[in-house]
Amino acid sequence: MASAHGSPALGASGMPQAPLRMLASDNVAGAHPLVLEALVAANSTHVLAYGNDPFTRRAESAFNELFGREVRTLFVYGGTGANVLALASMLQPAECVVCTNWSHINMDETGAPEKILGAKLLDLPSPDAKLTPDQIRAAASARGNPHHAQPAVVSLTQPTELGTLYSPAEVRALCDTAHELGMLVHMDAARIGNATAALGASRAALRAFTVDAGVDVLSFGGTKAGIVFGEAVVWFDPRRAARAEYLRKNVTQLHSKMRYISAQYEALLANDLFIGLGRAANAAAMGLYEATKHHASLGLTTPPAVNSVFPILADPAKSRLQEWSFFWDWDVAAHQVRWMTAWDVTLDDVAQFAAGVDAVLAR
Repeated sequence: MASAHGSPALGASGMPQAPLRMLASDNVAGAHPLVLEALVAANSTHVLAYGNDPFTRRAESAFNELFGREVRTLFVYGGTGANVLALASMLQPAECVVCTNWSHINMDETGAPEKILGAKLLDLPSPDAKLTPDQIRAAASARGNPHHAQPAVVSLTQPTELGTLYSPAEVRALCDTAHELGMLVHMDAARIGNATAALGASRAALRAFTVDAGVDVLSFGGTKAGIVFGEAVVWFDPRRAARAEYLRKNVTQLHSKMRYISAQYEALLANDLFIGLGRAANAAAMGLYEATKHHASLGLTTPPAVNSVFPILADPAKSRLQEWSFFWDWDVAAHQVRWMTAWDVTLDDVAQFAAGVDAVLAR
């Protein structure tokens, strides 16, 4: 029920009716109905295992169409596995990966790339979580020294963990620099739908910051964009995937009933559903920003590029709001939190949450 001025009415506790959906992460959302329909269809028959099935072949063809060329696509269980497999196919012994200190492979994968691959991550400081060509050149100066791990792969997170974006021109400059130095480029795009929606919302926009910009291997995320489980790894030069077929099982990412992953991607790519879901999540974050930026204490001065907002929120208001509708702390020392919208967060959800923010800050 709404109040007279259009905001959600407050209950007896002084808080609005609880939001229908949390802003903890885009991982908390369920699967899109079309994805669930694809899973049911995949469940209705017997097919051969390990990707020898029509669902996987159609999904592989859909990726070829998406990027406008023949690519090699392999499906895996999750995002960490996708990154490990991608990097495994790109690295040789004694080589290392250049990334930022904010990159997902460095921050949030429990050291999996280093433990499983035995490869050092050269994590470089970056206030906006984005690498620069100069950083790549500086890192490459270690090459030729037998006492140092040899920089061989540049890994970019798009969007970054801080919600920033590399423009197509920035990706191109990084790829040109890396290739000039004999290095390969990996892109970790767990939220690729959000990035694509923000950078043009079309297949041309997607290609502009991936294959057309010079990226060699792409981790293409779906779990944060409306599927149940599973990610895809895409090699833009299929020849670079020669070992990947074997490495996938070597790093425990070969799913026997592959059709349950690939069928979801067939649905996700059809009619560019993943872009539409990314656009919806981004729009919800923008709505949240617009509905709360008037609170000067939140420090919201820059509109979100994708689907994450990083306000300043101290106790007791923060804890009270978290108890009502959970979200994660981000930088505890700075009292910064993260509000992240998923594909199914509506403007009504945003209005409810914003009313909750109003209520706790009024106290």
